[in-house]
Amino acid sequence: MTIPTMSLVGTKTLGLLFFLQDQGGGGSQASATANAFTMSEMIKNLGPVAIGVIAVLLIMSMYSIAVMVERFLTYRAAKTQSREFAPRVAQALKNDRIEEAINISDKHKKSHLAMVVNAGLQEFRAHEAGGDISGDEIDASKRALQRAIAIKSAEFRRGLSGLATIGSTAPFVGLFGTVFGIISAFTGMKNAESAGIGAVAGGIAEALLTTALGLAVAVPAVWVFNYFTGKVDGFIVEMDNSASELIDYFIKNRTRQLKA
Repeated sequence: MTIPTMSLVGTKTLGLLFFLQDQGGGGSQASATANAFTMSEMIKNLGPVAIGVIAVLLIMSMYSIAVMVERFLTYRAAKTQSREFAPRVAQALKNDRIEEAINISDKHKKSHLAMVVNAGLQEFRAHEAGGDISGDEIDASKRALQRAIAIKSAEFRRGLSGLATIGSTAPFVGLFGTVFGIISAFTGMKNAESAGIGAVAGGIAEALLTTALGLAVAVPAVWVFNYFTGKVDGFIVEMDNSASELIDYFIKNRTRQLKA
């Protein structure tokens, strides 16, 4: 009676060990499968279309970053120099020292206000040297100011159209990769014997990766474009105000000449 009992216990023990071994092997296999599905593995398994889409998005991202940095430095320099220029030129014009005002403008090359004021003063000085200043000559100075404002406004907007284009098209570039990723997923599902998640995981991952990258490129470009557009609008208002004040100065100067 002892031997059959021991034999039964041994059989159950061996069965339990085999069961645990199978469970451990299955768990290890599942763990290995889960660990294999990482970002690096997804990148390695990307198709040629997805690689092309990602390359285009990276180029767009680098271009937008370059524009962001360059425009930020340009706007900051313009704001800094304009703050230094405005009180100095106002004091010079208050004392009717036009030559000094022009020299101050020449020293602030990056200031948008300096460029506009310089254009108006140059035109005003050319007519003032010929004698009395007429209304037509003041109109000529006004046109010179308007041309300077238009040139500087176009300079401030340089590169912003590229940001707008990237912000509006990057999601569609990512969507292009998404469509091909979904096509790849359905193709894998069709060719696979079993329609499990493994058959479509690569295509779905490819689709989601290009979509996410497209949004990551587009969103900062749109934000910065709107921010920079607001900055440019503020600069244009400052230039318009400076031009208006300079025209008032020309009119007052002409009035003094007429009274004299």
